[in-house]
Amino acid sequence: MAWILLVVSAVLEAVWATALGASEGLTRPAEATVFVVGCILSMIGLERASRSIPIATAYAVWVGLGAALTVGWAIATGSQAFSWWTVLFVVGIVGSVIGLKVTAGKDANEASGAS
Repeated sequence: MAWILLVVSAVLEAVWATALGASEGLTRPAEATVFVVGCILSMIGLERASRSIPIATAYAVWVGLGAALTVGWAIATGSQAFSWWTVLFVVGIVGSVIGLKVTAGKDANEASGAS
């Protein structure tokens, strides 16, 4: 459940980051409201997920997915130009997030001698 909450929080991070970019410095009330509400909910979700997932892993996943989704949305809506380099590096971020999920908890087990 913590991983689902973390992914939802990462989506909300992309929402508030996109709203921040669209708000012209938080001068538009609708975008500013989406930014504030999305930011609060995203942070709450990150905090709750980090109760079960180590904060270093949770934060890296939250930032990585949020960034990848923000870039993807910007390209899809035309606010950022498409580039194969961008796609390559975003795929690298997503691959790293998947690697963190797959290996989560394994370091702790190895350190304690468990397998």
